[in-house]
Amino acid sequence: MEPIVLSPAAGEALQRLEQNGFEAYAVGGCVRDSLLGREPNDWDLTTNARPEAVLACFADCRTVETGRRHGTITVLWEGEPLEITTYRRDGAYADNRHPVQVTFSDTVEDDLARRDFTVNAMAYHPRRGLCDPFGGRNDLDARVIRCVGDPTTRFCEDGLRILRAVRFAATLEFAIDPATANAVRDCRALLDNIARERVRVEWDKLLLGAGAVQVLRAFPEIVGQIFPEVTPCFGFAQNSRYHCFDVWEHTLAALEYAKADRIVRLALFFHDIGKPAVYREDAQGGHFPAHARVSVELAQAAMERLRYDRDTTARVLALVRDHDMPLPAQEKGVRRLMMRFDDADIVRLLELQRCDRLAHHPDFCDLPQEWYALPAVVEKLRAENACLSLRGLAVNGRDLMALGIPAGPEVGRILQELLDAVVDGRLENVKEKLLAEAGKRMRIR
Repeated sequence: MEPIVLSPAAGEALQRLEQNGFEAYAVGGCVRDSLLGREPNDWDLTTNARPEAVLACFADCRTVETGRRHGTITVLWEGEPLEITTYRRDGAYADNRHPVQVTFSDTVEDDLARRDFTVNAMAYHPRRGLCDPFGGRNDLDARVIRCVGDPTTRFCEDGLRILRAVRFAATLEFAIDPATANAVRDCRALLDNIARERVRVEWDKLLLGAGAVQVLRAFPEIVGQIFPEVTPCFGFAQNSRYHCFDVWEHTLAALEYAKADRIVRLALFFHDIGKPAVYREDAQGGHFPAHARVSVELAQAAMERLRYDRDTTARVLALVRDHDMPLPAQEKGVRRLMMRFDDADIVRLLELQRCDRLAHHPDFCDLPQEWYALPAVVEKLRAENACLSLRGLAVNGRDLMALGIPAGPEVGRILQELLDAVVDGRLENVKEKLLAEAGKRMRIR
């Protein structure tokens, strides 16, 4: 095999440990990614040095001891964080997440034996080469995710490993070993014991993976464990000439077309989950009245449960709400759209509608002319510095009060009416004309 080139910080830290009489290896994801020809996001080292010895070796560096109880010291080497962990064997797990106690060891093989998957259970040393007691290199070549040891035992130790298994399968485009896949399904209830924030982080990585759709199709049980709101979509026939897939397969088909944008993919995942709840059927087939509204309600509950931040939640819910809206053909309608969405989210709305439409029946997957025309209209209005908010109006509350309009709700109401008139093209955004119109409205009242 080609030698792995450690980052300068990792190489120098490893050398310092050895100069102090200790053994050390690069370990885990950085080894896996290097063997795959990918740039590692970060570098981890494992060593027979005990935590206090690691601290002594790096006394001139800033260190973080938050993982010391489990043998991990984070060393900031010239600004690069390195996690340096003492070889260890894990004891019993009491919470399906963390070992109650750990026992430090003198062999790297002990440390690798406690890890989750074979592709993550490899260590590398520039002179000694690859330490791979569980066949991780072979599984990399075969593109397989396989647990180290018994899969059920591994998942019962740490339930998050269930989601990590499918996440790695999605991001690396690997298959999951059959025994590991069976345990993923059988142990899925353990995900309920995992902090929602950790589930969210793994879920987002999965959803952005190049193989996300294949994984979601293969493991609907995991999807339903995390998002029970989605379960009714599985196999739910749409009975519509506009669709050739059930609701879940339509969602997967739409995701297959999507760019790797977190907001877009979340919106696509949620956009039709309200359909089963509103389904109606008549002689023309199936219908889903107001399904977007129900989808928003269900998506909001799911996103709050996983503790998504407010900005992400608001953007996703806005796209779900308007995913099937007719796009405006006139500048007036485009201005209204620009009042509700910033430019980035208009691009996302177009992407969502493109993916959604392509996942329809082939006879109904053409995009409307407005979809193609909208970006140019948005660009034109931006270039003209079109007024789209109260801040852009050529008058403000002080100007209206100078006319004699008393301070209070009346000022805000008239400002909003002026803005509506400007956005609709009924009034120019010129101060004199706005004040004249405000005066008329004051006299009418």
